[in-house]
Amino acid sequence: MQPVYQSRRDALVKGLNEIGWTVAAPKGTMFLWAPIPEPYKQMGSVEFASMLVKEAHVAVSPGVGFGPGGEGNVRFALIENEARIRQGMRGLRKALTRLG
Repeated sequence: MQPVYQSRRDALVKGLNEIGWTVAAPKGTMFLWAPIPEPYKQMGSVEFASMLVKEAHVAVSPGVGFGPGGEGNVRFALIENEARIRQGMRGLRKALTRLG
């Protein structure tokens, strides 16, 4: 399973960085924590995650759900295959461009 999750991680990290959402690759987990991009930080993680579902059709977990230290971040789960990750990146690119 490790190569599957590594491939998904790499596709997600590459896609996010290409749209200007700077993230680092996690070393050993099936999740990717991402700081909320600066133009949206004031929304907080719950409102930002909700906006991503509505506008980009991408579901992430609000960081605050994991404790106060998680606020300002969202968590992606590496559960989708690479084709779905690329589809998600297209939705994120359109939504963040339109709203930003």
